[in-house]
Amino acid sequence: MTQRVAIVTASDSGIGKKCAELLAQQGFDIGITWHSDDEGAKETAEQVRSFGRKAELIQLDLGNLPDGANAIQELIDRFGRVDVLVNNAGAMSKAAFLDMPFEDWRNVFTVDVDGAFLCSQIAARAMVKQGEGGRIVNITSVHEHTPLPEASAYTAAKHALGGLTKSMALELVNHGILVNAVAPGAIATPMNDMDEGDVKPGSLPTVPLARPGRTEEIASLVAWLCSEHAAYATGQSFIVDGGFMLANPQFKPQE
Repeated sequence: MTQRVAIVTASDSGIGKKCAELLAQQGFDIGITWHSDDEGAKETAEQVRSFGRKAELIQLDLGNLPDGANAIQELIDRFGRVDVLVNNAGAMSKAAFLDMPFEDWRNVFTVDVDGAFLCSQIAARAMVKQGEGGRIVNITSVHEHTPLPEASAYTAAKHALGGLTKSMALELVNHGILVNAVAPGAIATPMNDMDEGDVKPGSLPTVPLARPGRTEEIASLVAWLCSEHAAYATGQSFIVDGGFMLANPQFKPQE
C-alpha cells in the first residue's frame, strides 16, 4: 500500500490525540507534535503503532515563530512526504476587552493564526511538490462564528483562521489540496477541564443536546474530511456544537 502521512499538531491529548488515532486506523502514518506534554505524545504514538502504523514525535513551539514551525518540515523530512495536516494546536486567553493586555492578544494570534499559516504553508509546499494533492483541516471553534464573551483575542483569532481556511481553499484547489475547518463547541478535553467521563446526559443543560461533546465526535469528522469520501468538500467550516449555535446561551445582557 502506498504510504500516506498525516501530521496532527498538539496530538498529545484531547481532540488532536483522537484525530491521530482515527487517522492511523484509516491507514495513515502519523506525525505527532507536542508542546509541553511529551508523555501524552508518547501515549499517542503507542496507540498509533498498535494499529500497525508508523509514528514520529517532535516538540512544536508555535509561540516562537517563524523558527518553531520548522518542526513540521522536520516531520516531513523524516517520513519523506505529507498528505494531511491537521492544525489543532491553539492558545486561549480570557479577559474583558477593556482589560486585555496586548501581550496576551498577540500570543493568541501568534499561535492560533500565524502558527497555522506557517505550518500550512510548509505542508502545502510539500504537497504541491509531490503533485498528488492533499488535505488540510484547521480546528477552529464554534467561536469562529459567534463571539465568546470576554475572549476577544480568541474570538478574533478563530474568525481569522476561518478566513484563512477559505483563502487557502481557493488558492490550493488547482493543486488538488482541499482545505476545510472543523468548529467544535464544548468538547470534553483538558483545555475545558473535562475528560470523556464528563460526557453525561443533562450535564450541560445550556445547549440543546444537554451534554459536552466527545473528542471522537470531532475527530471522526476530521477523518472523513481526510478520506476519499470528502473529495467534493473544500473551503467549508463544519460546526459540531450540540446545538450551541441555535441557543447561544453565553451572552447575558446587563440588567
